[in-house]
Amino acid sequence: MKITLISFFFAKFAHCNGRSISSPALSDMQFTADIIAKYLGGTVEGDASVSVNNFAKIEEAVPGTIAFLANPKYTHYIYSTQASIVLVSHDFVADAPVAATLIRVDNPYSAVAQLMSLAAEAIMPKHQGIEQGAFIAEGVEIADDCYVGAFAYIAKGAVIGKGVKVFPQVYIGEGVTVGDGTILYPGVKIYHGCRIGARCILHAGAVIGADGFGFAPDAAGVYHKIPQLGIVEIDDDVEIGANTTVDRSTMGRTHIGRGTKLDNLIMVAHNCEIGHDTVMASQSGIAGSTKLGSNCMVGGQVGFAGHITVGDRVQIGAQSGISKSVEDGARIMGSPAIPMGEWARMIAAQKHLVELTRRMSQLEKELAKKQ
Repeated sequence: MKITLISFFFAKFAHCNGRSISSPALSDMQFTADIIAKYLGGTVEGDASVSVNNFAKIEEAVPGTIAFLANPKYTHYIYSTQASIVLVSHDFVADAPVAATLIRVDNPYSAVAQLMSLAAEAIMPKHQGIEQGAFIAEGVEIADDCYVGAFAYIAKGAVIGKGVKVFPQVYIGEGVTVGDGTILYPGVKIYHGCRIGARCILHAGAVIGADGFGFAPDAAGVYHKIPQLGIVEIDDDVEIGANTTVDRSTMGRTHIGRGTKLDNLIMVAHNCEIGHDTVMASQSGIAGSTKLGSNCMVGGQVGFAGHITVGDRVQIGAQSGISKSVEDGARIMGSPAIPMGEWARMIAAQKHLVELTRRMSQLEKELAKKQ
């Protein structure tokens, strides 16, 4: 039996209201500040009985919604917001009266993510079974509770774990393994032999295991393909965005570590390795055989040269060019990338270049007259 979000809260912290709807709308739900605070381990400041049925940005909220304050730039909105409930940090200090009920938590951004995950689970359509038009080769190991959409193709030797969702027009090649609870959205393509972990999410159009870009020129300058004989291995809890590509290795594996999140339109070349819990924004590209560490943060449109090593906990600003290896904990930006503090000073200086050039020209003219 499926329960709604509010039923979940009551079952966990109060009394289950017994309501059961397979795919309710958020507007069908009402839950109070007291219940939310108990679930999040937070404390209520204000009316604990006030209820909400939807989420909203703090600057656009209306009565009956819950918002959050995580970025100091938005602090001024808390004094005018129409939200009924606002999630704030424990150390938030109001400079004026706040009309909304506050729920104080350790991390408001993480807290709202928890609530939205529950809401998504409650309202998302529930897919199960094998739709007409899907092709599953003989001998494929597939759990009974899986979903396979129309025109999906699962080749021989594939192993599909429990609760996997394979949406329409997904291609799963020979010998591919897909771990429990993984979701493959429409148009995902997984080439032969690749391994996908549990609870992964691959968004529409992602391509896993296409050939790496390997070609060798002969004496006449004609390029010949180097066979790409390796695989791609993706660990548990990885999310890969729409139209992102991860190439198979020449030999061995291209590897994406546990919990890493890749945005849309990212290119990961052959034999690359990305550590665990690294996040990378859209339109970035990693050239072949580069190693990117764990717990890194990579902005959009960052380019990595091949055969370099980037350490753990590295932060890289958007549109940076990484041409050489980077040590653990570095914060860099620019092309070629330099320490962020140095980059900021350089950009500040560039703003004065026109004026400095004008003054230099004027000084040269004055010196010429004196001569």
